[in-house]
Amino acid sequence: MFESPIIAAPMAGGTTTTDLALATQRAGAFAFAAGGYKSAEQLAADIGPLRDAGTGFGVNLFVPRTGPLAAADAAALTAYRSELWATAARLGADVPTAPAPEDPRARDFWEEKIELLLREPVLVVSFTFGLAPVDVVAALQAAGTWVMASVTSVAEAVAAAATGVDALVVQHRSAGGHSAAFLPATASVLTATLPQLLAEVHAAVNLPLVGAGGVSGPAQARAALDAGAVAVALGTALVRTDESGARQLHKDALADPAFAQTRMTRAFTGKPARALVNDFVREHSATAPDAYPEVHFLTAPLRAAAASSGDAQALNLWAGTGWKSAQDGPAAAVIEGFLREL
Repeated sequence: MFESPIIAAPMAGGTTTTDLALATQRAGAFAFAAGGYKSAEQLAADIGPLRDAGTGFGVNLFVPRTGPLAAADAAALTAYRSELWATAARLGADVPTAPAPEDPRARDFWEEKIELLLREPVLVVSFTFGLAPVDVVAALQAAGTWVMASVTSVAEAVAAAATGVDALVVQHRSAGGHSAAFLPATASVLTATLPQLLAEVHAAVNLPLVGAGGVSGPAQARAALDAGAVAVALGTALVRTDESGARQLHKDALADPAFAQTRMTRAFTGKPARALVNDFVREHSATAPDAYPEVHFLTAPLRAAAASSGDAQALNLWAGTGWKSAQDGPAAAVIEGFLREL
């Protein structure tokens, strides 16, 4: 399915730039464009240069929530907005209301991006935060696209396989940034290592698997491949590279010994995500509601203000558990280092 055992993971929010995707592609990895948080027009502009390069690539999309927030979560969201005002005042930022359900941003421009990828197919489309409807999976496949679903447990893998996808991205909880989880946690979510999780999923479904989470060096990549993965995805390992679009404040924090641990938190977006522990994580994790993407829109101005003022204590510093191994310099050097050792 992939010509390379290394995949450059799609990191939404600006980290995966076209330059990063092209650099990793040229170095021998399979590249993805990150479609999250983008309109169809923005996504089309991103994938144009990848298409011009003449090599296969993928696109990742976020699956939107299908219904309204539960009443308890809606009430918690209102309370959380009030809680954020003190931090916003310190940063000189606003705390906006979330977009209305009919606003295309609330569904991450889902319909428009599916239409784009059916009209202008790419080699692979992967989905995160849920399962694409069966008819969408079938339509993409009919257009010549391989379809992948992101899962974090055996239960999610079985549910994803039932939709007819061609392969799975198996994400371990050690991954940086957002968890792909879409079902209540089960025992396999807490599996100690990525190779163990891959082995459990491999025993439950007959699909190619991509390992993700905690792949901080070639040794972790080899262990995942030996456990049955056809490839591994690199995320945090690429955040500090020259072509990465991550904020410099974020890149610097990954190399700053003052940040000593990571934690799963809903504080920034309303969805569990692993980040370096800073003041914002400490102050707001306990009260942040299960409300994505609403919380994402509430905190966006605060995160932008923190970045502008150089305040790493209020920024979402996404990081996997192996963040200390992340290197600066050209992305090609990271990819080539992995491939050389493998």
